[in-house]
Amino acid sequence: MKKTIIAFTTAALVSSFAANPSEAASYRVQSGDSLSVIAYKYNTSVSNLKSWNDLNSDLIYVNQLLEVSAPNSATTYTVQSGDYLSKIGSKFDVYVAELKEWNNLTSDVIYPGQSLIVSSNGTSITASGTSYTVESGDSLSYIAARYDVTVSQIKSWNGLTSDTIYIGQKLTINSTTQTSDSVNQNVVDVAKKYIGTPYAWGGTTPKGFDCSGFIYYVFNQAGQSIPRTNTDGYYSKSVAISNPQPGDLVFFKNTYKAGISHMGIYLGNGEFIHASDSGVTVSKLNNTYWAPKFAGYKRFN
Repeated sequence: MKKTIIAFTTAALVSSFAANPSEAASYRVQSGDSLSVIAYKYNTSVSNLKSWNDLNSDLIYVNQLLEVSAPNSATTYTVQSGDYLSKIGSKFDVYVAELKEWNNLTSDVIYPGQSLIVSSNGTSITASGTSYTVESGDSLSYIAARYDVTVSQIKSWNGLTSDTIYIGQKLTINSTTQTSDSVNQNVVDVAKKYIGTPYAWGGTTPKGFDCSGFIYYVFNQAGQSIPRTNTDGYYSKSVAISNPQPGDLVFFKNTYKAGISHMGIYLGNGEFIHASDSGVTVSKLNNTYWAPKFAGYKRFN
């Protein structure tokens, strides 16, 4: 009996340490931790951690137990049938990118019954982008990593001539895709014109497209010159992104062959347009066929 109790206790401890960060209320400091690292891990700020734990400095020690969330500090929403991220974002006046960051989502795919965090401390949304208030322990590189942008972009958006920032300073964090919005919309508009076009292996014209041929034709018609290649070629010539916009690329693997094998154009709201076996059509990313084959979003340089 004693052995059973000990085993159960050990298992409970392991389980509590492996809990999802978004569900945990406390955290035990590990070797190498700092307040800024923990704040990033739990999507909060250094000042919040200090306030919740009555800390007078940034000093912490190994095995120290820290509160990493406050009662009612975040609002959650249970996904309903028919929901998608942009719909939920509109409901709670937040960006899809924020929802994905707060919930550690790598795609727009969500499912009924899923609990999503729909509010967070530390940031606010403005018409020009995200406004971030600098906290103790922040650096430009830390903020850049958090918002999936570069230090040079942050400096450009805020007229900074050095990497020096100060506590309480408000920084504008624009989307990395805002300057290409008009180009992306043009891609979407052109792509939608060809819904219903039949499939043709190797096809690159409105007489018939294959998946990569459709990409080649649409982007060139939209004013973005790209060479003709196959799906693997476009995958290698594009860069991975975490916050897709309509007009970006979406890739799939293990369809008719192993590895990267299909692609389309992201439309937003969890949908993409592509040249399928049945012709150019619009499909949902959470479709039971496409969801398990999703390989990520990318963008041409």
